[in-house]
Amino acid sequence: MIRKIMLLALCATTLLLTTEQAAAQERRQVMLDKVVAVVGGSSILHSEVEEYATALVEQRRQMGYTSDRDPRSEALEALLEQKLLYNQALIDSVEVNTSDIAARIETYIQMLIDQEGGIAALEAKEHMPIFAYREMLRQQYEEQSYAQAMKAEVVGKVTVVPGEVERFYNRIDKDSLPIIGEQYVYAQITKFPASLKEAQQRTKERLLDMRERVITGQTKFSVLARMYSLDGSAIHGGEMEPTSASYFVRPFAEALEKLKPGQISEIVETEYGFHIIELIDKKGDLYHCRHIVLRPTFTRDELMQPSYQLDSVADLIRRDSITFEEAALKFSDDATSKYNGGIVSNSDVLERMGVYDGARLTATRFLKEDFSAQGGKSLDDYNALIRLKVGEVSNSFQTSDLMGNQMSKIVKLLEIIPAHTASLKDDYIRLEEMALQQKQERVYKEWLSDKIRSMYVYIEPEYRSDDFENTNWIK
Repeated sequence: MIRKIMLLALCATTLLLTTEQAAAQERRQVMLDKVVAVVGGSSILHSEVEEYATALVEQRRQMGYTSDRDPRSEALEALLEQKLLYNQALIDSVEVNTSDIAARIETYIQMLIDQEGGIAALEAKEHMPIFAYREMLRQQYEEQSYAQAMKAEVVGKVTVVPGEVERFYNRIDKDSLPIIGEQYVYAQITKFPASLKEAQQRTKERLLDMRERVITGQTKFSVLARMYSLDGSAIHGGEMEPTSASYFVRPFAEALEKLKPGQISEIVETEYGFHIIELIDKKGDLYHCRHIVLRPTFTRDELMQPSYQLDSVADLIRRDSITFEEAALKFSDDATSKYNGGIVSNSDVLERMGVYDGARLTATRFLKEDFSAQGGKSLDDYNALIRLKVGEVSNSFQTSDLMGNQMSKIVKLLEIIPAHTASLKDDYIRLEEMALQQKQERVYKEWLSDKIRSMYVYIEPEYRSDDFENTNWIK
């Protein structure tokens, strides 16, 4: 379920970037633009439809497939849906992380600047000053982010029970059952550098020094944030949009609530690292603040020390001086797996995503695509596993956890499950994902149809199409 949601978000982001590239080409052409549709308080231009259609065709060409639908009709319907979601998100006061949006925009603009050879070259290509281009992107990214958040809120309320999964499975024609790709079951032993406490202390001392420099007027908080903070807000001097304290993780929120405007917090430790926070102002329950976040860093010798230790442990395991299960319990720093023989599960991903029904959703079988930023397991793990035979233990390798904390690891390949036709007994969690996705799609389509009927929608007659999937767009 989690992987599906994350992959959907990734695909949406990829399509947006492709659309921007198509837009750059389109803007170089002289054309008469006009409004072709209105949804709520948002309009859709002819150029937007053309740009989106071009992006759809190009994306499909790269993926090696075509569609029977007219790309312009498909593009217009997708834009109609996005505008509706955006307007409904504003009505429902859905929140999005605008700091993250700003960071994505700056990353994208910097990539374009590097490609074109400078700001002046980019401005000449886009026929607009950089600040106008940045604002145009901000509006587009923000609209898409609100739309995604609104859809996520609708489908996020949908759940399935075991009976629904079984009915879903029984309804599928046995010749049409999905094929589950090759899966890996493995165990791990992880070790953080023994000097973690020393590295944490060094990080705290750096932040204390920064705090002192700001308080004594030697430098500005925003300058230090731009130079050193490991957060997307660094490009804005650590500043974040006014947000409710409930949006932040608890230690951060608690520190923020104690501050008065202009004050700087003591060091705050969260799952993201160590912070100092400056409260700019507070209006109602909205906190406007900036922060600097750092994570412990290590010398090469500090990073290699646990690797040497794990190589020794791996050697003991290979010589049958100790079992992998005993070694995991004795040496591993991973609290999730050490008490279970080191067997790796997706429980850390579930916890990170705030999913609390772990007993039902926990999985220990991983597809190749699970070893990615979207799947939640490190590609380093996969690269080590594919070199092993079942029962073998790897040499140590450097990797990091979900929060970016560096560590060393050894893994043992326990089982390779060949690609096979899905069965209710062996692939319940995968089938549950499919059943949930199907139900989410049905609920979302019903919700969308209701909103189309209740929201103002106008499409110019020549742009109305029989090719729309949802016929309610035509009023």
